[in-house]
Amino acid sequence: QVQLVESGGELVQAGGSLRLSCAASGSIASISNMGWYRQAPGKQRHLVAAITSRSRTNYADSVKGRFTITRDNAKNTVYLEMNNLKPEDTAVYYCNAEIQSGVWSRTMTYWGKGTLVTVSS
Repeated sequence: QVQLVESGGELVQAGGSLRLSCAASGSIASISNMGWYRQAPGKQRHLVAAITSRSRTNYADSVKGRFTITRDNAKNTVYLEMNNLKPEDTAVYYCNAEIQSGVWSRTMTYWGKGTLVTVSS
């Protein structure tokens, strides 16, 4: 049983900063790609940032230069540092990870339940 649990979302003023965390727990042999997605009210979920097992990163154009994704492989945790937040960053932020539960298991994609980030103007 694998779980992803996000934390760190809260109400913040425009221009402020937040750090989101997502910890994976359970039966984990290895984690390859990890990422953060977000879904604003009435809109589809889309990728914000992703990081490979070797820490190569990829960002949505809307967050480049403001957000930074990192990971701690020893803690099975991925982070999203968000700076200079804007009202349009308001959304539920979801973590996902590609996890192999056992040496002989296939890799599966898991999702967290999300954490709400609200940016006031």
